[in-house]
Amino acid sequence: MSNSPAALDLYAKVEDLLGVKEAAPRLYVHYLLALGEINFVSLLDVGCGSGDFIAQLQGAFPEARFEGIDRSPEMVRRARERGVDARCIDLCDVTGRYDVITCVFDMLNYLEAQELGHFLSCLRERLNPGGELLCDLTTRYGFESVAVGAFVGGDEARFVAIDGEFEADTYRSRFTLFERERGGCWRRSEGEILQFLHDPETIARLGGLEWVAQEPIHLYVDEEADKIFLRYRKPSQ
Repeated sequence: MSNSPAALDLYAKVEDLLGVKEAAPRLYVHYLLALGEINFVSLLDVGCGSGDFIAQLQGAFPEARFEGIDRSPEMVRRARERGVDARCIDLCDVTGRYDVITCVFDMLNYLEAQELGHFLSCLRERLNPGGELLCDLTTRYGFESVAVGAFVGGDEARFVAIDGEFEADTYRSRFTLFERERGGCWRRSEGEILQFLHDPETIARLGGLEWVAQEPIHLYVDEEADKIFLRYRKPSQ
């Protein structure tokens, strides 16, 4: 069951209210350190969002070429506004090959099992031999103990309420957004986004990739890792 572009666009409208940008630097450091160990000249960021991650990379690795893709037209528009080479296109429709592919902020968790297998098959084809996939996954603890529950937030122009539940290895978040319009009226939008629990072994198996390393990430809590950072490599032969 794929998340619709409309639902992803709804998420794009409220992302800045969810604490994502505040947490991002603590996640990005894992990617930056790993990329410092890799000899690469081309990188594709899948699920690039508004381009924050690529903007960080462009400053850290000025000689490399970076591209981003995202299924949300709104996210792609924002990324392009900040000068990021971004397209609204499916990974399987990309024709180039890259030394590194990144899937940041639990992007792979948005794919259910059948979708994940197809996605990783396309990803492997778009990696150069010896190329690496860098990604992070939300852990079971992250879903059950961090993401579940109700969240509300807003500013003068928006108010969002999110209800999250986790059952049968599926996380379901229901969004209700109110946007202030001219004249003082409020426009209501609703949407639902699904995420799925995956394990590192499954990623390696479905992608035909070598599992190189993993690191625990305490992004939102200190008690237990709510994410894991993973490195995979496509065999050279």
